[in-house]
Amino acid sequence: MAKILIVDDEKMIVKGLRFALIQEQYEVDCAYDGEEAVEYARKTEYDAVLLDLMLPKLDGMQVCQQIREFSNMPILMLTAKGEDMDKILGFEYGADDYITKPFNIVEVKARIKAIIRRNNQAKVIVKEPEQTQKVVSGSLSLDCESRRVFIEGKEVNVTAKEFDLLELLASNPNKVYSRENLLNIVWGYEYPGDVRTVDVHIRRLREKIEKNPSDPKYVYTKWGVGYYFKG
Repeated sequence: MAKILIVDDEKMIVKGLRFALIQEQYEVDCAYDGEEAVEYARKTEYDAVLLDLMLPKLDGMQVCQQIREFSNMPILMLTAKGEDMDKILGFEYGADDYITKPFNIVEVKARIKAIIRRNNQAKVIVKEPEQTQKVVSGSLSLDCESRRVFIEGKEVNVTAKEFDLLELLASNPNKVYSRENLLNIVWGYEYPGDVRTVDVHIRRLREKIEKNPSDPKYVYTKWGVGYYFKG
């Protein structure tokens, strides 16, 4: 049974989400402030965390950042603010996805199912003995088994989705993937988000692995088509 953590200080929202997710046979924990959320996350490896942006004690960004120090559990940021900057900031601090309030509970359940399915598929792929365990290109090295990235031997902290994108591109050098293909492969065919999600993750990935993100040496843009890894 998949485990979900809901983090929101609005008790009616938590109550509604909890009821809907229990109906889907999820095991659900609830936290009402940022500090409580981090405590829950330290004790349990959740299949997904629904994390509100505006929280007492620690805000959603701080919670996300702290969780990323010890876990890559999928985090879906809940935000009442629809501005693109808020969404980008959410990804910057390690969120895997965002949902804007007021949200449709059907959409929330679809996002959770998609992110859990993709996460489970990634775990299965890593366990296959045929899978290439390491990908090395110049000073960049990927350990596919431990899902870690190194630049010149120094580990770079990436989110689960950033690693999925980099692993896919680096394992298929010079193959151009459209943003739609990347969205379908990495986030899942039933993912209801849009291709801007890919652009945000690519931008964040470049900032972490490229010396000069505006003049990349690893992840290139094929204008009008998509992205590829320079082999």
